[in-house]
Amino acid sequence: MAVTRTFSIIKPDATRRNLTGAVTKMLEDAGLRVVASKRIHMTREQAEGFYAVHKDRPFFGELVEFMMSEPVVVQVLEGEDAVARNREVMGATNPADAAPGTIRKELALSIGENTVHGSDSEENAAIEIAFFFSDEEIVG
Repeated sequence: MAVTRTFSIIKPDATRRNLTGAVTKMLEDAGLRVVASKRIHMTREQAEGFYAVHKDRPFFGELVEFMMSEPVVVQVLEGEDAVARNREVMGATNPADAAPGTIRKELALSIGENTVHGSDSEENAAIEIAFFFSDEEIVG
């Protein structure tokens, strides 16, 4: 397998509870390397733009407000088959369905406050990475 990149967000519920280091350790222990990272307070424009794919869904407004509620940590992760590896270590969206040892099983509060976001494909990873990072900011 090739070394690839993916995108990750440590969400407001995790930063509020000071879990940035714990989440990053779980990612690194899973074989992913952080090659770019920054803590930001998402603006409305960023949150609405990033989640535009969900704009017609009933939860869109709540999602935008949640993502603006506290700082988040946006990251570029690198590793063997990074998208799949990250999704594996994140666990199912609903923490109740997530496997033991995954980020969401161990750290998430609910399906809405599920601690992390991760790209679902290499194509979306490239789009999501470019949304928050310039090439110069990725220093693997």
